[in-house]
Amino acid sequence: MDTAFDRTAARLRACRICRDAPLYGPPLPQEPRPIVQGTATARLCIASQAPGTRADRTGIPFMDPSGVRLRSWLGLDESAFYDASRVSIVPMGSCFPGLDAKGGDKPPRRECAERWRDELFAGLPHLELVLVIGQYAQAWHLGKMPDGLTGTVRRWRQILAEPRAPRVLPLPHPSWRNNGWLKREPWFEAELLPVLKAEVARVMAGGVTANGVMASGVMAAPAGARLTPHPAA
Repeated sequence: MDTAFDRTAARLRACRICRDAPLYGPPLPQEPRPIVQGTATARLCIASQAPGTRADRTGIPFMDPSGVRLRSWLGLDESAFYDASRVSIVPMGSCFPGLDAKGGDKPPRRECAERWRDELFAGLPHLELVLVIGQYAQAWHLGKMPDGLTGTVRRWRQILAEPRAPRVLPLPHPSWRNNGWLKREPWFEAELLPVLKAEVARVMAGGVTANGVMASGVMAAPAGARLTPHPAA
């Protein structure tokens, strides 16, 4: 069945705004290859940063060491992770943004989120959990981050418990570039990851415990509460 999300995703995949009509900075130097995953039935959303070089070549998001680590964090194998009927992947920028002078990925193109993000999420009415990965997705979905990425992720319990639907859980990017961060912040693996795995397992299975309490012990958001994206400052 053709859904609003399907139609939006099809138009997004044909989008060339960052190359042909850029609003911020120079045009994208390479041919855009927008990447998005999902269907209207998806219950879990991975709100990520932007495709990397391998995703740009293959058209498959997170088919790289970062993806291996992310799937380990979530407790999902590739089959479940790429099941678009249950898992949506909506990056802040749908195209590989290119490399900076140090060889790292440039920030996601701002044009992409401004043009497509609200429309994509409007086509995902069954979302229960949005994993906001990295500072760009966190700034959009959670608003200003006065305490930075580390402070935001440290407040994961408070953020997860906020009365909205879908609920939001902040994560660092699973890139090897964050190995140092993971070593400095042992609470992430010891405290957050077990809850993350339990929440993902519950969402993937479609389960809610009695009295609206989620698998993690967090109360479910009240009916009618919605996630409102906040444009990044």
